[in-house]
Amino acid sequence: MGRGKIVIRRIDNSTSRQVTFSKRRNGLLKKAKELAILCDAEVGVMIFSSTGKLYDFASSRSVHSPFSSLYLINEKLALVCLVVPLPDSIFGFD
Repeated sequence: MGRGKIVIRRIDNSTSRQVTFSKRRNGLLKKAKELAILCDAEVGVMIFSSTGKLYDFASSRSVHSPFSSLYLINEKLALVCLVVPLPDSIFGFD
């Protein structure tokens, strides 16, 4: 017997919402790691909690490099990502 469908909407109870966030975050990060291993893929995931805490996964150093380029602009976090591969020396990884 399968699981029942749930309605995707905001969870009103803050404790239940935090527990759900934690479980789903861990599941998503686990799937990202599995995808990287099984398919030899470069995978990067960034998750921001409702409090602004960052959780991330990078399958390699080259994926993680752009994640370190975070800037605070007008009190909002902006991510600067580079699409092309760059040498590690640009990021100070000599």
